[in-house]
Amino acid sequence: MQKRMGEAVARVARKVNDTVENKTDSLADLANCKLMTFPVGIYKAMRSVTEGIHRISLANNELKSLTSRFVTTFSQLRELNLAGNYLHRLPEEVTSLLHLQAINLSRNRFRHFPEPLAAVTALETIDLEENEITEVPVEKLATMASLRSLNLRANPVSPEVRLLVRPLIPFDLLLSPEEPVPKA
Repeated sequence: MQKRMGEAVARVARKVNDTVENKTDSLADLANCKLMTFPVGIYKAMRSVTEGIHRISLANNELKSLTSRFVTTFSQLRELNLAGNYLHRLPEEVTSLLHLQAINLSRNRFRHFPEPLAAVTALETIDLEENEITEVPVEKLATMASLRSLNLRANPVSPEVRLLVRPLIPFDLLLSPEEPVPKA
């Protein structure tokens, strides 16, 4: 167990160092690193380049929460991949991600639509596939001018929401095929 954790820490350190040394725009792949939290040391190590980070992938880790510090540190994000974790909510500070265009929250533990996302005006794509979401703030989503796609496949979305959705939304809504959208 300790050896695996050590290897994961070393992998994270290598990826952070590559990002800092090469001044790339992404912390491309911290996926599959068994992270339970975002390592505090990364904030210090990346202090000089955080403004230039536009993409982060923390997919398939063991994250239970995302901190407000993470969001405010990486304020220039355009893409954030948090698929395959144990997240059930997002911090309110997500609303400050003014450049965020795509967020992948599939295969997490959301029971409610993460409402702070509705205030992120640049968001074009939201992936919430395979969560436990039953209710969706349709009216708020309908006001999101940039939103092009919302993936809610494999969620137990209520039939009432399905009826409301079609006339109100100007974006692609992806739902599980085994649950056809009723005609309004």
